[in-house]
Amino acid sequence: MKKILFLVLITITLGGAFYACQESFLDRPPLGGLDETTLANSKGVEAVLIGAYSLLDGWAQGWGSGDAWHASASNWVFGGICGGDAHKGSDNGDQNAVNPIARYEGLPSNAYFRGKWRVLYDGVARSNSVLKLLAKATDISAARAKQIEGEARFLRGHYHFEAKKCFNNIPYVDDKATDFNVPNDRDVWPDIVNDLKFAYDNLPETQAEVGRVNKWTAGALLAKAYMFQRKFAEAKPLLEAIIANGKTSKGEKYGLNAKYGDNFLIATKNNKESVFAVQSSVNDGEGAGENGNYGDVLNFPYQGGPGTCCGFYQPSQELVNSFRTDANGLPLLDGSHNIGANQIKNDQGVDSKDPFTPDAGRIDPRLDRTVGRRGIPYLDWGLYPGEDWIRDQSYGGPYAPIKHVYKKSEQGSGSTASGWALGASANNVNLIRFAHILLWAAECEVEVGSLEAARAYVNQVRARAANPADFVLNNGAPAANYVVDTYKTPWTDKTLARKAVQFEHKIEFGMEGHRFFDLVRWGIAKDALTAYLAYESKLRVAALGGASFTAGKSEYFPIPQQEIVASTVNGQATLKQNPGY
Repeated sequence: MKKILFLVLITITLGGAFYACQESFLDRPPLGGLDETTLANSKGVEAVLIGAYSLLDGWAQGWGSGDAWHASASNWVFGGICGGDAHKGSDNGDQNAVNPIARYEGLPSNAYFRGKWRVLYDGVARSNSVLKLLAKATDISAARAKQIEGEARFLRGHYHFEAKKCFNNIPYVDDKATDFNVPNDRDVWPDIVNDLKFAYDNLPETQAEVGRVNKWTAGALLAKAYMFQRKFAEAKPLLEAIIANGKTSKGEKYGLNAKYGDNFLIATKNNKESVFAVQSSVNDGEGAGENGNYGDVLNFPYQGGPGTCCGFYQPSQELVNSFRTDANGLPLLDGSHNIGANQIKNDQGVDSKDPFTPDAGRIDPRLDRTVGRRGIPYLDWGLYPGEDWIRDQSYGGPYAPIKHVYKKSEQGSGSTASGWALGASANNVNLIRFAHILLWAAECEVEVGSLEAARAYVNQVRARAANPADFVLNNGAPAANYVVDTYKTPWTDKTLARKAVQFEHKIEFGMEGHRFFDLVRWGIAKDALTAYLAYESKLRVAALGGASFTAGKSEYFPIPQQEIVASTVNGQATLKQNPGY
């Protein structure tokens, strides 16, 4: 969906503005703006609802109030880099505010934290504006009003959920609040769940417009909220209902795509695996391409390839090693993927003009749909050339991201045709895929159900990965030694089953911005990220040398200091800082 002008929304999203001034000349709506009376009708409510949707991509504030990548929907900084999927990349000086975040040393004054916070609560404000206007509109049918309320409450729940994942101790701001001076002194999970429950109970099973949330989208996010609270018994029936009955906006049953790579292409977006996705578009009348996943425009090879800018979000060696498989086509769950010959060969220090032979060992084929590596075809851009596309190998490593990248054949049609940020594209951001539903269901079975049912769910995901029709090819043959298979032996050990499910999350959703939040909700962030730092810091000393993860602090980011200051009432800050900051 296209963004609508923020000017239309400004007088209604700042709820306290209606009560701040008493003089009549100050009560008049600003020229060029629209007041509540003008918008409290079907057309106005629907427009403001689109405005609430438009912030799903994390970008609508305008330059100077936070850059698009501060609050990217993909969570490439907060979920990807902090989770060990990737390094910041580029070089040490560029976007240096990310450096301390990657080291778990970010301060409350860091611009990335405030950018994320502001976008999420702007989204909350817009969602609340829909509800306020809806209560006053008289030309909307009862049925449509219920759906609008469901969509708005879903969005409000989503924005609060994202804030909860990042900052934990957050204020819940509803449509009754007159300002944002709401304390963050209580658990807001019940409020988030109530919003998502309402959406699940009141949204239709399908929507006429692709991109609008439906009943099953709401059920999936509600189940995810339960997963984050470790309420597996509550999540399990929701996930089973989606698996059995869920339908896309197009009316087809949700399921895995036959090809893993189809989840990341413009031509096949909004497919049956897409449960909840941020809609992106370019060449749509918005000249700068800012509807085109602008939060990821930095995350392309440095030069000579797609995007033309800027060399960020470079996959870690630890993530790459995780795709090593054993003789049975299974992952190395014992941690040996980072040891000796199990480490996947790379071209670190090898000039692009010099010969290089890619790793010949067994590899899960999802690696080459996730990571650009030397000597392997990079979509239709030819063989990934290595150093020529890397800004600083010693700092960011030898790899490049690939999942959000458009094909060469789509340049100028699926991407912006001109400007500095040719990385703006029509590629959606997947927030929930059907693979999530299956692997969350597997988690639930491990914790409160059947280990064999969990194995069956995981095997569905692995069987899709083994489809040779999706193997990356080089001159008509598989580009690497792709060996992946399902778990054949019954699962009888709960601890090993849990580890297998968690590892499947890692390789299925690598570079999709989920890893850090998964580690935190599983309660293993300290151990996993300490091990990651011990390994990866030896390879990237300048970026990670001496970094450490502090239990009880590093699981969440600091409340932005500017927001704490802005919450001051009568000399006392309403918002309280998180522990350890």
